[in-house]
Amino acid sequence: MSNTKQVQLGEVDSLEAISLVDNTVDFLSTTGRKEVQSFRQWTQKRSKAVSHTLPFAEHGFSMLIRIWKGGKSTSILFDTGCSPDCVVVNAECMGVDLKEVEFIVLSHGHFDHTGGLLSALKAIGRADLPVIAHPDVFKARGSANPNGTVRAYPEFPTREQLKTARLMETRQPLLVAADTVLVTGEIPRETPFEKGYLQHRALVEGVWRADPWIWDDQAIAFNVKGKGLVVVSGCAHAGIINTVRYAQRVTGVADVCAVVGGFHLAGKECEARIGQSVEEMRRISPGLVVPCHCSGWRAKFALAAALPGAFVWNNVGNLYRL
Repeated sequence: MSNTKQVQLGEVDSLEAISLVDNTVDFLSTTGRKEVQSFRQWTQKRSKAVSHTLPFAEHGFSMLIRIWKGGKSTSILFDTGCSPDCVVVNAECMGVDLKEVEFIVLSHGHFDHTGGLLSALKAIGRADLPVIAHPDVFKARGSANPNGTVRAYPEFPTREQLKTARLMETRQPLLVAADTVLVTGEIPRETPFEKGYLQHRALVEGVWRADPWIWDDQAIAFNVKGKGLVVVSGCAHAGIINTVRYAQRVTGVADVCAVVGGFHLAGKECEARIGQSVEEMRRISPGLVVPCHCSGWRAKFALAAALPGAFVWNNVGNLYRL
């Protein structure tokens, strides 16, 4: 798009991401990739004692992302899971101190990505902590049932509940952490096959209205020196291909090192676009592709077949070093 705001995303020397919350656990399987270690692999190697309690899975998503540049590290918490406690409990199981978090970035306002927000803020315990989100996170949302009723989602925290944090609302691409972290903001919907979530509803002036595009959906991206973009999506309601292509366009970085996160290819209306999504992902050709959360087993199997050298099945506790 000609009116896309271009940004100069600074390179980072390296990146590490820990899967704090996801839908699956597997403490036995190996990955076969040097960039990836399972929960037991990396926690056993660390000198700091960790809990013998195993982390648990839930229908939600959260990643702790650490970046290094010039010897300085920055930690970002991307989404906070579904339940109030999962992200905090799992971090403790992994020996991760959430007090290191300098920014929270929310992919969108749905409960399975924000349910642990208040607990995470309490655990981090930092006054005026930046929480970056699209303004629409405060919308009341739900899904249409076959009989025409609407199943309302659990509500996003109020502004009053978030008063100790520094809420940063953006619709536009936003650079933080000395321009080394890109929050995409609102993502244009351009691919013909990524049609949004047709059953999605928003409560507007007391009336449930169709809201298929979920405009608050955004991703986070990094530019790893010598490797290219790392794009992390929450649910990719904007479409995972739209999301990656937008990150490439807004940064001017063509090479894609990794695509990680929810691809939202589960469910009847989304599964129909698996084939096209997989083919486009094959053209993007990331070095690592890690579908999580709402991606669904059908899409994961298809991606594994199309990109066998890049595909990794994510589990709670996986650690990625790039």
